[in-house]
Amino acid sequence: QLILPDSADAAELVNTVAASNLARDLINTPAQDMAPSHLQAELEALAETFDAEINTTVGDALLDLECGAIHAVGRAAADAPRLMDLTWGNPDHPKITIVGKGVTFDSGGLNIKPSGGMRWMKKDMGGAAIAMGLGYLVMSQGLPIRLRLLIPAAENAVAGNAFRPGDVLHTHKGLTVEIDNTDAEGRLLLCDALSMASSEKPELIVDYATLTGAARGAVGAEIGALFSNDDALGQELMQLGRTEDDAVWPMPLHDAYDYMIKSHIADLANSAASPYAGAVTAALFLKRFIDDVPWVHFDVMAFNIRKRPGRPEGGEAMALRSVYRYLAQRFGATDE
Repeated sequence: QLILPDSADAAELVNTVAASNLARDLINTPAQDMAPSHLQAELEALAETFDAEINTTVGDALLDLECGAIHAVGRAAADAPRLMDLTWGNPDHPKITIVGKGVTFDSGGLNIKPSGGMRWMKKDMGGAAIAMGLGYLVMSQGLPIRLRLLIPAAENAVAGNAFRPGDVLHTHKGLTVEIDNTDAEGRLLLCDALSMASSEKPELIVDYATLTGAARGAVGAEIGALFSNDDALGQELMQLGRTEDDAVWPMPLHDAYDYMIKSHIADLANSAASPYAGAVTAALFLKRFIDDVPWVHFDVMAFNIRKRPGRPEGGEAMALRSVYRYLAQRFGATDE
């Protein structure tokens, strides 16, 4: 029998566990059962639970939405790419937008991954799973915010119509992107979604992504690498991560490294040729699609590689609790 102290919020504990388990279960599901259409069904179920609105743009319709990057990443797969857009809450409340990378399986595309690197790529939709878990917690707790969840989803597959190194993609923001490496596809999903999120001028944009091996090299598999255009916000989230036992660590958005993602024929390249600062250059790429809006980017493992108390081996909702605590403290709770 679990006996809680009087100070504990039992409902919040239950909702936090449910949110974490939702993210874990989505990450742990094999890619054969978690294609973009399956992820859409999961988000639709979430929307129905909390009476949220959801709109999904699929396949070639993404081109009409000017999301050429999302379309390119997923066009070679049997299950079409899509952008899911969920909204919930009072439109008069502060707007908070959460974006999650939903690459349901990453072969690397034509720059195909070696077998060791491809083995666990069912978890490459971990950012989407964490974003959905955070959305669950926000809605179940009734935070007085206008929540928007943007989930771009695609399988990065190999086929005759796959996008290629050297191709130039047109993005939602109007920037053109030269493809240096088709295995740097997550930032292409995110760039269209972040541009869409930024155009609405919310109070805060948070994105989650299993983006780079470089971040794992920098902080390991158990800490979320955090990038933000607001240093004070990054420091506050790090402190909340310590309080919540949900470790995150601020990393530098070092603008001087912008030269690494320059292109001679497009506005920027999707990957740097340099082996250095890979997580930083990925974050700088994303920053180009953010207007003057507070923004936090989490580059996470989304997977436990060892068993620990409360953290079984497998999918993990990294940086979920720390961000929720920030939202709860800043915007408070409501009985509505």
